[in-house]
Amino acid sequence: KEQDCVQEERMAREQINLGINMKGGLPYTEWSRQQMVTRRANGGRDDPHTYCKPPNYPRAWTLPQHTKIIQTPKEMVMLHEFNAAYREVYLDGRPMPVDPNPTWNGYSTGHWEGDTLVIETNGIRDNMWLDIQGSPITEAAHVTERLKRVNLGLMKVEIAVNDPKAYTRPWSVTIEMALQVDTQMLEEICLDNE
Repeated sequence: KEQDCVQEERMAREQINLGINMKGGLPYTEWSRQQMVTRRANGGRDDPHTYCKPPNYPRAWTLPQHTKIIQTPKEMVMLHEFNAAYREVYLDGRPMPVDPNPTWNGYSTGHWEGDTLVIETNGIRDNMWLDIQGSPITEAAHVTERLKRVNLGLMKVEIAVNDPKAYTRPWSVTIEMALQVDTQMLEEICLDNE
């Protein structure tokens, strides 16, 4: 029986609950707790991901689809495999807008601190989800992501969220991502191990 082992990969625990490794979990406000009750009561039917909407960041870091990053001196573009979504990160030193038009991925600027890429984002649309359980993120959010490649096959992504509408205090989590250099090689390994 042929199997696609890429699709058989275990779902990242953070995909289900981004705050799973935080002591006490994410610090939800009463408003966000009510949002999650509603989202669970309808079986997650309002999850934007269910309707093939773009996978918003930082949620996209936990999804199983691949992301390809293309960088020029002034801009980085992240091409996400799900529904051909993309994200732009400006690297040209421009300031963050004070009141940006909200979008799926928000407005992002980045800069390097040594070997760590620091991405600042605001202007994320309301009603976005951080994980399958429906942890909210709102237009009030300011997100900082710190991407550091640990070695050839591993990258650490620290996600810090300051969203006073959804959370009682700023919080951060760190996730590890396996990097794939050659998907064809992975597919061959999968077929060899059937």
